[in-house]
Amino acid sequence: MITTITLNVSVDKAYRIAGSIQPGTVSRVLECINTAGGKGLNVARIIDFCGEKVTAAGFAGGFNGRYVESLLDQDGIHHDFTRTRSETRSCINILAEDETSTEFLEPGAPVDEGEIRAFLENFQRIAEESDVITISGSIPKGVPDDIYALMIREIKKKGKKVILDTSGTYLKEGIKAGPTMIKPNKEELEAILGMEITDRNRTIEAAVELMKYGIEYVVVSLGGDGAMVVSREGIFHGRPPRLKAVNTVGCGDSMVGAFAVAMRRSLLIQEALAYAVAVSAANAVNPETGHIRMEDVDEILPKVTVRRLNVQKPEI
Repeated sequence: MITTITLNVSVDKAYRIAGSIQPGTVSRVLECINTAGGKGLNVARIIDFCGEKVTAAGFAGGFNGRYVESLLDQDGIHHDFTRTRSETRSCINILAEDETSTEFLEPGAPVDEGEIRAFLENFQRIAEESDVITISGSIPKGVPDDIYALMIREIKKKGKKVILDTSGTYLKEGIKAGPTMIKPNKEELEAILGMEITDRNRTIEAAVELMKYGIEYVVVSLGGDGAMVVSREGIFHGRPPRLKAVNTVGCGDSMVGAFAVAMRRSLLIQEALAYAVAVSAANAVNPETGHIRMEDVDEILPKVTVRRLNVQKPEI
């Protein structure tokens, strides 16, 4: 089984309006689309699309928390949340007729020490039952910045695999525990290491530096150019075929979900990279965020190219 951890879930509301946003005026919403939100829940949906058993875990509270659970039920996603007294947040994305997107992201409502203890106790069981665990996104107020590092150490003690996909302080703290895989982009690499990345060689240098923490795979997102994997097996670049993207939101989460599926199936890293690039590309050609059609994956996968880069293997 694969488990996705999302500590800062939300009810995501997409508002479609006519015209453009006019500050200080009233706008009539033409359509409202509600989704169980948070990066890890996007990952969970992708894993489910790929045909693997998945459980979504984290914090959920109040009416919104119950609504998130009901939305996941509609999607057929099993969940195992720790209940909180505080209300789960809402996040709003205003989609205007002029094709602009304006987001309002609420902070996560505070959780208390007792709720954190309850989650960590439940997490022990979750880690035992899981083959692969993904940890995604930000954390709500009240949760210590190093909670991801704590969770990663527990997962590794149990001999399980873990993918960490976050940013900022949470990423800096989390990598110290040596997760199996991380998926930073160029800006995140620069922020973690305090170095400017100007070309591919500098990207590889940065990834190798992070591997010194015990990370097996550093996957660097390259947008429409696919992704690069730096590992002890070698350095590989996976590139999708030329496609017409209609929605790139959620492509990173799709890639994380695909890598988790590949780990669950014990694929070689070259095979895992090709599969992850194909799933991410399938998300890009689907107008609905965090959704893929497996027929698209099947069509794209044979057209993905994975090339071993002619550079020296990392020595850690």
